[in-house]
Amino acid sequence: MPQLVEIRFKGNRKAYFEWHEPEPLRQAEPVIVESERGHDFGLVSATGGVAQQKCDRCQSCAVGGGEREEGHARRAPEPIRKVVRRASQTDRRAMEELRRQEDDVRRKVREKARAHKLVMKVSDAEWQWDRNRLTVYFTADKRVDFRALVRDLAALFRTRIELRQIGVRDEAARLSGIGRCGRELCSASWLPELRPIGLQIAKDQRLSLNPAQISGPCGRLLCCLRYEHEFYVQTRKRFPKEGKVVRTLRGLEKVQSVDIFRERVTLRAEDGASRTVPLAELKVEMEQPGPVVEEASPPSPRAEPEPETPERPSGQPLAERGLEPASPPTERGPKPAGRRRGRRGGRRRRKGPGGAGAAGGPGGTPA
Repeated sequence: MPQLVEIRFKGNRKAYFEWHEPEPLRQAEPVIVESERGHDFGLVSATGGVAQQKCDRCQSCAVGGGEREEGHARRAPEPIRKVVRRASQTDRRAMEELRRQEDDVRRKVREKARAHKLVMKVSDAEWQWDRNRLTVYFTADKRVDFRALVRDLAALFRTRIELRQIGVRDEAARLSGIGRCGRELCSASWLPELRPIGLQIAKDQRLSLNPAQISGPCGRLLCCLRYEHEFYVQTRKRFPKEGKVVRTLRGLEKVQSVDIFRERVTLRAEDGASRTVPLAELKVEMEQPGPVVEEASPPSPRAEPEPETPERPSGQPLAERGLEPASPPTERGPKPAGRRRGRRGGRRRRKGPGGAGAAGGPGGTPA
């Protein structure tokens, strides 16, 4: 039965291979393996059951089923290739010489990219052991049309050129570095795959949302935020939600905050008094019936007495008592327009038999 081994290449790139020889491979042993085009050089990073467990969780392994991340499609599995042989000292010296040449390769690729006016950052270059392929990794904010650049690089290095655009997290995994904890980056040391990390993971752990405190050297959220997220989610299910009003032995109280490590809950009563109780004690108080708080009903508005009207003696007319019946209210209409007076503002003149004014006319005598 072939032995399944995990092989690690440059930039924390890992793949799984089969070893068909009777003598098993040891960890950290250099080997020559099959590749897509030719042969490549790598180190054994895991063997036996450990390699099998990693392969079962790997999304890109053809042997294991792979765990599909929610909301992300599973990648196409890569075929399992074979380990050709153990690497010799000559193979190791040849690989070391290629690693020293990769610095000069990056410099030349950057010069060619500037000549083609391409907005891209060349991160790393990797030679295949048999020099049949040269892979260049770069980052860019947008898609880059590098077809002309590939032709120039193929003529310069006389080999097959492959340009791969990667993200900033993959760039940090290839270049490695030191994290906030003082250790090597998880993505560059042991983390098998880079899973997506959302801001909700930091909120569930009640962490500060300051980007400088929860971001890594790549500028994205820390990979370690995922390690304890499941613990926080499962533990908080045992606590009442913050802001919920619960009935205890002291009446109605509001959950102000919870401490999942000390298992304590801070409550605030209606009068503003707060107290901190253990979670077990709070559950006992919530199971026991507390005092019933009766809400005072608002006072009903008082009805005002209606004014009393004087009674009229029967059979006595209103005129004898000096009272007149009130006339019904009349609707006020528009005020009638007044008559227009004469120019001189005097009284209206009477017209005589001759048509002339009786008074005020020229030559007339007052009546």
